[in-house]
Amino acid sequence: MATPDRNLARRLDLTSLQLFMAASELGSIGRAAEHEYIAASAASKRIADLEDAVGAPLFYRRARGVELTPAGQTFLHHAKAVQFNLERMQADLNEYAQGVRGHVRVHANISAIVQFLPEDLAGFAQCHPEVKIDLSEHLSAEVVRAVREGDCDLGICHPPTATDDLALRPYRQDRLVLVVPEGHALARLPAVAFTDTLDYDHLGLHSNSSIYLAMSRAAHQAGRTVRLRMQVTGLDALCRMVQSGLGLGLVPDRAFGLLRRMGGLQAVALTDDWATRELQLVARDFATLPVTARLLATHLGSPPPAAS
Repeated sequence: MATPDRNLARRLDLTSLQLFMAASELGSIGRAAEHEYIAASAASKRIADLEDAVGAPLFYRRARGVELTPAGQTFLHHAKAVQFNLERMQADLNEYAQGVRGHVRVHANISAIVQFLPEDLAGFAQCHPEVKIDLSEHLSAEVVRAVREGDCDLGICHPPTATDDLALRPYRQDRLVLVVPEGHALARLPAVAFTDTLDYDHLGLHSNSSIYLAMSRAAHQAGRTVRLRMQVTGLDALCRMVQSGLGLGLVPDRAFGLLRRMGGLQAVALTDDWATRELQLVARDFATLPVTARLLATHLGSPPPAAS
């Protein structure tokens, strides 16, 4: 075979890719030609042209059909990725035809989603009803990774320290409080240092969550460990476990204000400086965001209206 064409993309066409994937699935170039309504001779020529462009055979020709070569298996993987992205492009563009004139992908951690985003996104939607927002919940580290790899336009989280390659803007501030059952010995205190709670069982979120990492770091600095009795996946589940007497938990203050309606719980302020946290907007570059994502970033970066 010849050396692979350095301008491979210029020699590929969607019909040949579709024919190649059909032949891979059906095990026959002839049946693939029938499936794609192409003459058998034209189909064979298209496959031969693909192999010439790639510089390697894509199929083993057998008496009863064809079978992918290692190069063909690799080519199939990329062909499917191209097909997926084209289908996604079509779906996105169909939204414009239906009146949706923008699409923003947002990844955020649970603290942002529970405490602030419902009201903030509702306000944005009122001003820009034509913009569609895809919101996904992830751990802070995963939010940063998604922004870095282009899986989302905008991230909202408590970012880890290694974000020098990304752009950050302040979003909101929250403060962690200790949630205890009513009647607990610590419930009588106006405030408590986190290290003074380490003699009690604790409940935690995912081990990579920003809250759990802050707890573990504080305990380690004090030469102690957290007596972690159980880990749960959400703030509401954590509060239910505290309510049942299974341990204590750290929760953002505004989230506790929303969850305390379940009753039987009390929040105790933490005296630790690290309990005050900064939520950040994260992007690869705010200046180069799509117009709709830039509008959302500006909206979210504005200070909330003062309470009347």
